[in-house]
Amino acid sequence: MKILDDLYYAESHEWVKIDNNIAFIGISDYAQNELGEVVYVDLPEEDTEIGAGDVIGSIEAAKAVVDLVSPVSGRIIAVNQDLNDSPNLINESAYENGWIVKVEATDTSELESLMTAKDYKQFVEGK
Repeated sequence: MKILDDLYYAESHEWVKIDNNIAFIGISDYAQNELGEVVYVDLPEEDTEIGAGDVIGSIEAAKAVVDLVSPVSGRIIAVNQDLNDSPNLINESAYENGWIVKVEATDTSELESLMTAKDYKQFVEGK
């Protein structure tokens, strides 16, 4: 299981990478492994205003269908259209090519409520 140090993690297993005020969002390597092969991603519309905790899409996999929950508030400025043809990018490259949306974050202080890599590792190991 790969957990990257420079990301923030939500209890619902989304990760966030911040570059200035742009938040890249995807699901963790742990989550994709638990779900099994991802077969479909229901992507949100670009230019949609979202709040932290909002369901912005879903991920359909071999074992389950799960909601994609935004860990931050803002406006969706890009969706990963490659997932339409290759949803398994989430399995192959959860943190690089498998990102799901980019959000122009309106309140980066929301990151303080998310877990660090160390916290997330303890969370998924049940400690």
